[in-house]
Amino acid sequence: MSDDARAAPEAQDADRLAALAHDWAAAMVSDDPARIADFMADDWVIVSESGISTKAQFLAYVESGDLTHSAFRLVGEPRVQVYGDSAVVTVRVTNTAHYKGERFDADEWTTDVFVRGDGGWRCVLSHITAAART
Repeated sequence: MSDDARAAPEAQDADRLAALAHDWAAAMVSDDPARIADFMADDWVIVSESGISTKAQFLAYVESGDLTHSAFRLVGEPRVQVYGDSAVVTVRVTNTAHYKGERFDADEWTTDVFVRGDGGWRCVLSHITAAART
């Protein structure tokens, strides 16, 4: 098998994961917990400056209305690295969130780890860090 033939499925996976990143951003603005959850594995966690939050904790904030997003935009195209049935997606994101009525504007780098399973690609870990102000 040629290198091009082996690279084609990986390139398709990378394209699919980049599209997933854009779709997940749209789901975040929908404030629909079920739509957001479709991108997450059951054991998904997010790591931020405040520590680790589980899928259940995150979605409970959304479902209660305590956490909403009025904007969630990818800055540029995601960097996607596929490693068989795992992948790492890194992209800069700007977003406007409201937590219990208080507005927060963020400019962050996000790294998401995806795993391919029977249901397709699902995120198992998200890590966010503030982007440097230049």
